[in-house]
Amino acid sequence: MKLYTEDDVNRESLKGQTIAIVGYGSQGRAHAHNLRDSGHRVIVGAREEGKSSVVAAKEGFDVFSPAEAAEKADFIAILTPDMAQQDLFNDHIREGLKDGNTIMFAHGFSILYDRVTPPENVDVVLIAPKGPGALVRREYERGRGVPCLVAVEQDASGGAMDRAVAYADALGATQGGIIETTFREETETDLFGEQAVLCGGLSELIVQGFETLVEAGYQPEIAYFECMHEVKLIVDLLHEGGLKKMYEFVSETAKYGDFVSGPRVINGETRERMREVLKDIQSGAFAREWVLENQAGLPVYKAIERKDLEQDIEKVGAKLRARMPWLNREQSNFA
Repeated sequence: MKLYTEDDVNRESLKGQTIAIVGYGSQGRAHAHNLRDSGHRVIVGAREEGKSSVVAAKEGFDVFSPAEAAEKADFIAILTPDMAQQDLFNDHIREGLKDGNTIMFAHGFSILYDRVTPPENVDVVLIAPKGPGALVRREYERGRGVPCLVAVEQDASGGAMDRAVAYADALGATQGGIIETTFREETETDLFGEQAVLCGGLSELIVQGFETLVEAGYQPEIAYFECMHEVKLIVDLLHEGGLKKMYEFVSETAKYGDFVSGPRVINGETRERMREVLKDIQSGAFAREWVLENQAGLPVYKAIERKDLEQDIEKVGAKLRARMPWLNREQSNFA
């Protein structure tokens, strides 16, 4: 593992450069504020009169159309959703690029799967904070920073990695650690984690557990607490200190149940299904399917989402959460 610390940062590599943040959503907003507070010249590229354009201007940034921002900038951070990047780049950014510009992505999907093909005279880098935008901003304001992945796909200038590390440092990432990776590794592991564990795997495990208890005659409300509500308690422990901390804070009975029953539920067959998921990601099959689904207007996506949100666990959970107002506290760190 190549880990960059403050001693490795060449801050001069970004000095005097104009950084355009194209896409003023959760990540874009955090990047813009952190970069500006770190002393960099930041402009925002956003659709004229769109909500993000209004917010960025209100928060003191010079706002231009994506095309104008790209033309004015030396370093262009593309922070829009994956499926919007191809048209954005081809229709609004490519024409304004100059020799030595840097194009940055926070996720490697568009480059790895050939959705975006930058010209050979620009640097292409990846800077991916390992946390949502609100956390990136909040930790920066506390004098800390979330870990960040960096990668270089194309080094036309010879200084692409220096600028990538300097940008990550300006987000506060040297506090948490800047780890070198590749576009392929970041993209494939990110997609796999989302599908097999963090979103797809976890949500299915929760729903299947809930339905198993209800099917056996237990109250849906009790099943909800045991299979959905208490997930946060365990995830927080895992997040803070891995398996070791989780084992320290759960009961001996819970630990023994973990040891003897966990492998009965998540086993070799599960691992084989995970390998299939990873194979689809590595081959590009998932990417092709997702692109086609978008081009078709998301019919399958919308149908599955609607079905998921109509499940009993969602209906029961909504009623229970309504009695727990502390769950709806404001999460924004831009107050």
